[in-house]
Amino acid sequence: MVQKLALVVGARPNFMKAAPLMRELRKHSSRFEPILIHTGQHYDTKMSDLFFKELGMPLPDIFLGVGSGTHAEQTARIMIEMEKALQTVRPHLTIVFGDINSTMAASIVAAKLGIPVAHVEAGLRSFDNGMPEEINRIVTDRLSDLLFVSEPSGLRNLASEGVASEKVHFVGNIMIDSLIASLEACRKSPILEQLSLAPGKYVVLTLHRPSNVDNQHILTDLLVAIAEIGRHVPVVFPCHPRTAKEMNKGGMLDRIDANALRITEPLGYLEFLRLQSESLFVVTDSGGIQEETTYLQIPCITLRYNTERPVTVDEGTNLLIGPEPEKLLHAAGEIIAGRAKKGRIPDLWDGKTAERIVSLLGK
Repeated sequence: MVQKLALVVGARPNFMKAAPLMRELRKHSSRFEPILIHTGQHYDTKMSDLFFKELGMPLPDIFLGVGSGTHAEQTARIMIEMEKALQTVRPHLTIVFGDINSTMAASIVAAKLGIPVAHVEAGLRSFDNGMPEEINRIVTDRLSDLLFVSEPSGLRNLASEGVASEKVHFVGNIMIDSLIASLEACRKSPILEQLSLAPGKYVVLTLHRPSNVDNQHILTDLLVAIAEIGRHVPVVFPCHPRTAKEMNKGGMLDRIDANALRITEPLGYLEFLRLQSESLFVVTDSGGIQEETTYLQIPCITLRYNTERPVTVDEGTNLLIGPEPEKLLHAAGEIIAGRAKKGRIPDLWDGKTAERIVSLLGK
């Protein structure tokens, strides 16, 4: 019997995780029928359409179009529409990815409908319940029947929470599958030439986390420090819409040397991958970028006090400093002086995670 699998995505990080699994499942069409459900949590050309094209993903079979809103509003809309979708499709298994609102909402709905749930990237914990993503992770893992883990900390966390070991499988990092599959294509992107950048002689910045962006004092101090770095080496800042909105308040940009910070629109996956892969280092508050830089062996300075991906610090190139301008300037100075932290690629970050997941599903 062909197993009907509902794969639920809603935002850019989901797309990078779902694309390799969709490709692998389609190789086994006699056993699996993957159905792609896009909640529309993020939906615009840069956030959604372009990523589908660049990752070689098929268009969604079902698009819910829930849009933005408060966490409660968005989660409620996803649950209402997801219930209709799952009742129509009646999959044998619902597969969710990562830690966004769509992930938790789909898990709750599937569990209440009696449909088993598989969580790709299970077990990650920041131990900071002030992060909405942490709540999403905990709830999703509690409801999941299959938990696919990307790094050793996930195994430890799930064991300490009492999750039955037979549910848990260490399969590696599926986002690295997408990265490896896209490396050759990203080299064709003209983004460096368009921005007049030389490989290894610029810095990439991303900022979007509410704890950094929604506080005007923190955001201003960080940007002033980053502009100081920009006086020594160019800093490219693909600016998240949330961050751009905050930066336009209170004359913040008047305090920053425009020549020291090159602000761009959000970039496509291949553009950003090339930009990241040939940078001197990256400054970020993103979870996924911590992983990508570790695989690419690019130094990463993370403007957070915690991370749900500790393997990037323990084994990778990631340095966790918090949103502290003085620590940022010191860490950047060390890298510019040739004293960057070295790292290794973690186990099973090898581009074969989707294969391992499909093999387990087959059993």
